[in-house]
Amino acid sequence: MRYTRLGHTGLTVSRICLGTMTYGDPAWRSWVLDEDAARSFFRVAIESGINFFDTADMYSLGVSEEIVGRALRKFAKLDEIVIATKAYWPMNDKPNMSGLSRKHLVQACEASLKRLGIETIDLYQIHRLDNSYPIEETLAALDHLVHQGKVRYIGASSGYAWQMAQALSASERNGWARFVSMQNHYNLLYREEEREMLPLCEKEGVGVIPWSPMARGILARPRPKNTKAVTTRAETDTYQKEMYTNNVDWGIVDAVQRISADRGVSAARIALAWLLSKPAVTAPIIGATKLPQLEDAIGAVDVSLAPEEIAELEAPYKPHPILGH
Repeated sequence: MRYTRLGHTGLTVSRICLGTMTYGDPAWRSWVLDEDAARSFFRVAIESGINFFDTADMYSLGVSEEIVGRALRKFAKLDEIVIATKAYWPMNDKPNMSGLSRKHLVQACEASLKRLGIETIDLYQIHRLDNSYPIEETLAALDHLVHQGKVRYIGASSGYAWQMAQALSASERNGWARFVSMQNHYNLLYREEEREMLPLCEKEGVGVIPWSPMARGILARPRPKNTKAVTTRAETDTYQKEMYTNNVDWGIVDAVQRISADRGVSAARIALAWLLSKPAVTAPIIGATKLPQLEDAIGAVDVSLAPEEIAELEAPYKPHPILGH
């Protein structure tokens, strides 16, 4: 495994982050693995040098955090790893159980700490940048959690660059903790973040930790002969259908396959190696329901693409509407 700093912080993280949306309660999503099935992924990740783990309170409505906490306490030394979680999406349909208000964020953080079984969250993230809440209230609440010792660093996820710039400016004006990371939708099939968000993050020293680096698995497989879903998740993931149905540059998938064949490595490693080649990117967040998927992600850190290979991968891209905010 290789390591780097998260943005301009002193926090050292592995170049691959294990995302844990896929571990929790199968009743929440049919493709989710239960605790027994998930355990080996944490063991392999730790043994391979991954020290960065990302979850969220809304994953299996808290069950994911419980599984993550138990697994990491069993397989890892907590002082050596980085645990990230998020809040924003509804935990139920009652008032004050979602959003970026001070009340919800403080309550959500305290609940996440209990589920994870830890005293401090290393990276606490708002799960969306949402301008319907006063950014000053949100940032003041996050700063409060930092000063209480419940949170070490704060991060943001998925929004417009102007919203991120507004938040960074408010933190600087008021002397509050500032966002050190941006968890955004970024992969070979969706590069709109390169227009404004990535340059902003590079300029401001914000680490980029992209979600869906495999475009929900599309980049890991050859172009399908028909549109029928090939995995359980593809069949049932409405978010995938919203983002990628009739919205895929298949020439990119073909290019990944060509380079994969030439290199003798999996397509997933090629797609991840492309992300890892981008200066703004700290660590893609990968999800895995099969151990070979995790092993491919770990192996990607040793794949270095030539400039002409990067150009071949990028050439078929066409502009897309904003997706994932």
